Amino acid sequence: MTTHTLEEPVAKSPPGTAASSARRRPGRLRRAGLPYLLLLPALVLELLVHLVPMVIGIVMSFKELTQFYIRDWGTAPWSGLGNYQLSVDFDAPVGAALLHSFFVTVGFTLLSVGLCWLIGTVAALFLQDTFRGRGLLRALFLVPYALPVYAAVITWVFMFQHDNGLVNHVLHDQLHLGARPAFWLIGDNSFYALLTVSVWKGWPFAFLVVTAGLQNIPGELYEAAALDGAGMWQRVRRITLPSLRPVNQVLVLVLFLWTFNDFNTPYVLFGRSAPEAADLVSVHIYQASFVTWNFGTGSAMSVLLLLFLLVVTGGYLLVTSRERRTSDV
Repeated sequence: MTTHTLEEPVAKSPPGTAASSARRRPGRLRRAGLPYLLLLPALVLELLVHLVPMVIGIVMSFKELTQFYIRDWGTAPWSGLGNYQLSVDFDAPVGAALLHSFFVTVGFTLLSVGLCWLIGTVAALFLQDTFRGRGLLRALFLVPYALPVYAAVITWVFMFQHDNGLVNHVLHDQLHLGARPAFWLIGDNSFYALLTVSVWKGWPFAFLVVTAGLQNIPGELYEAAALDGAGMWQRVRRITLPSLRPVNQVLVLVLFLWTFNDFNTPYVLFGRSAPEAADLVSVHIYQASFVTWNFGTGSAMSVLLLLFLLVVTGGYLLVTSRERRTSDV
C-alpha cells in the first residue's frame, strides 16, 4: 500500500521583492529620521542660548569672580562654597539683604498671581455669554498682553510721576484722596506701583487661558443645572471651577514662574536700583552682579534661585498630580 504525502506549496516571492524591500527600508528610515533632523537646529540653538550659559553660571558661582578678573574670568581663583555661604548667611549684610528681597518677591508673587487669576477668571466668565460688543471687549482686554513690555512700562512710569502724572492727578486732584500727591516710584508705595503694573499686563494672559478652557465645558451641564434651580454662583462653583481645575493648575504654575523671575518690569519701572520695598530677587541679583561687580556672589544667588524654583515646581506638580489621581478614583 503506497502512501502519498501531500506537501503544501511554498509561496515563492517574485524575483526582486527582497531587493525592493531592502531599498524601501532606508527610505523609511530617512522619513522617520526627518523630524529629528528638522528639530536639530532648534536643539542646538537651545543648547547655545540656555544650557551653555547655565553651566557657565554654575561654574562662576564657585569662583571669586570680581571686576579684577572680568577680562579673563577663567583665571579667577576658586572659592568653593564661599559664595553660597555668604549668600545664605542671614546675619551678614549680604545674606540679610537677599532674605529681605526673597520675602518681598514671595509677597509680590502671591498677590500678583492671585489678582491676575481672579481678574482673568471674572472677565472670562463675564464674556462667556454672547452679547453685542463681546468681540470688541475681548480685543480690548488683550491689549495689555499684546503691548511690548518696555512700551507699556514706560507709559506707566509717566503715569506714576509725582508732579504731572495721571495717577496723582486722578487720585489727588480729582478724587481728593490724600493730603498731598504720593511718590509712587520711591518709598513704600513703589511696591503697589510694581504690583499694579504686573497685574495690568499679566491678567489678560489668565483671561485668554481661562476663556480657552471654558470652551471645553459642555453647555448641557449649565442647562441641566439651570433646570434644577441652580443659581449663577452655584453653577460657577459646582461646574465651572471643577471643570477648569486642570487649566488653572497649569495657569497658576506659569504665572508663578513668570512673576517670580520677572526682571523687565521692575528694571524699566525703577531703573538699576529698585527701592527697598520693591527689591525683587531678579533685580537684587542684577545689582549684586553688575552694580557691585561681584559676579561670583551673583551667580551663587542665581543658582539658589534656580534650585528654589525647581523645588517649588516639583512639589507643586507632585501635589497636583496626586490630587488628579485621587479625583479620578
